[in-house]
This record gives sequence, structure tokens and C-alpha cells, in this order.
Amino acid sequence: MKIALGGDHAGFEYKGIVIQHLEAQGHEVKDFGPFSNASVDYPDFVHPLSTAVENKEYDLGILICGSGNGVAITANKHAGIRAALCWAKELAELARSHNNANILCLPARFVSQEAAKEMVDAFLTTPFEGGRHQTRVDKIACA
Repeated sequence: MKIALGGDHAGFEYKGIVIQHLEAQGHEVKDFGPFSNASVDYPDFVHPLSTAVENKEYDLGILICGSGNGVAITANKHAGIRAALCWAKELAELARSHNNANILCLPARFVSQEAAKEMVDAFLTTPFEGGRHQTRVDKIACA
């Protein structure tokens, strides 16, 4: 799969760990930044990543910041994005199976590195169930 990664300075360390984890599994990864733990404005990285996922240049995206909230709020401003803030493997599975989420948002300050990798794996391997969930997903966009 082609996976887009990004976030903010608080998620920088976890982003590197997730990138290594994904590349070890054979995924193609694009790092949208930031490229250090220096303070940054996360929308500068979230918008380009979200546009790339929205345009289907990448299969899925992963955004990591301190709480996960800022990146999720920003990504969800894009009509074609369904960004899900998750803090447990089961939430990542439901985000994919019920909501067809295309961006996983992780709160680096509130989950372990191991939990983050488990959520990434669940997000990438859980299929969308469709059916009644597709009807609901079709009603999300405000366009």
C-alpha cells in the first residue's frame, strides 16, 4: 500500500517509528513532515497530506500529534477525508469497518508506541463492511 504520514512536532518521534514499522512490512511511505521536533503549525502538513489522500495519490493516511485532535479536525475539513482519532486497536478497526476512514489520527502523548503500531496494523488490514455503513458514509459530506 501507499501510505502518507504526517503530523506535528509532538508526533515526530512516533512518526519515525511508524514509518520504520510500515517500511518493514513493504509499504511505500511518504513523509509529509514535519522533519524535526521543533514547534510547527500542523495545518501546514495536514492539508497537503489530506489533499494527496483525497486525490487518491495514497491509499491511506496517518497523522500523529500530541492529542490527535488538531490533525483530525484539520483533515476533516477536506470533503473527501474521513479522519478518525483513535486510542485503541478496536477503535481503529471500527473506523475502517464502519466509517471507511481514510486517515488514522494518533495521540502520541496518550498511547504507547506499541499501541500505536497495533492501531496502524488494524487500520491497514481491516476492510470496510459497506452495506448499511455505506449509506451512512454517503451522507457525511456537506457538499
